[in-house]
Amino acid sequence: MSLIYILEDDKNIREIESYSLKNSGYSVEEFEYAKPFWNKVSERKPDLVLLDIMLPDSDGVEVLKKLRRNPETKKVPVVMVTAKSSEIDKVKGLDNGADDYITKPFGVMELISRVKAVLRRVNQMEEEKLMRLHEIFMDNEKRMVYVSDVPCELTYKEFELLKLFLQNAGIVMARESIMERVWGVDFEGESRTLDMHIKTLRQKLGVAGKYIKTVRNVGYRIE
Repeated sequence: MSLIYILEDDKNIREIESYSLKNSGYSVEEFEYAKPFWNKVSERKPDLVLLDIMLPDSDGVEVLKKLRRNPETKKVPVVMVTAKSSEIDKVKGLDNGADDYITKPFGVMELISRVKAVLRRVNQMEEEKLMRLHEIFMDNEKRMVYVSDVPCELTYKEFELLKLFLQNAGIVMARESIMERVWGVDFEGESRTLDMHIKTLRQKLGVAGKYIKTVRNVGYRIE
């Protein structure tokens, strides 16, 4: 269950947001002022923040900036919720790291839809950072690969090849497509380069190298 913090000084708006989110299966904490909000954030990081721009003791954009400066909260998704509707206010929020922007008055269904979309996008990004297939584990952010929990040292191109395969597990990748996406060049005349990298990648993966299959006259796939 995702935990959402609402920082909103308007009690009626805050209650509508809280009620709607709870009915949609989210856990919610409500805050009227920035100070108790920060106290709670220090205790437990939320999965998403609904943030009003106009607050009695702070500026919502400054709250956003502070969230983004803190290594612990810089990746927490933030949806700005405000009565301001001018383009400059929206741009200011997005430029400072907001993930989405909702203008009051808004419909409950729109609110839930926006929250779900942001959380889904963030979850997809997180899944791509950590990928696993059988004995192979890849930490894309740290650029580390492990086979049966043992570190596997790969070159830059070998890592990019394996990442492409893991992102498309079970799908046959044409040789031309692999060359274009990993090397950024036309396939013509580069067949041996790809084959040699596949060979060394299989060797370095050891027993897990068997999952990279050659598809005759087409390309490769990992299964």
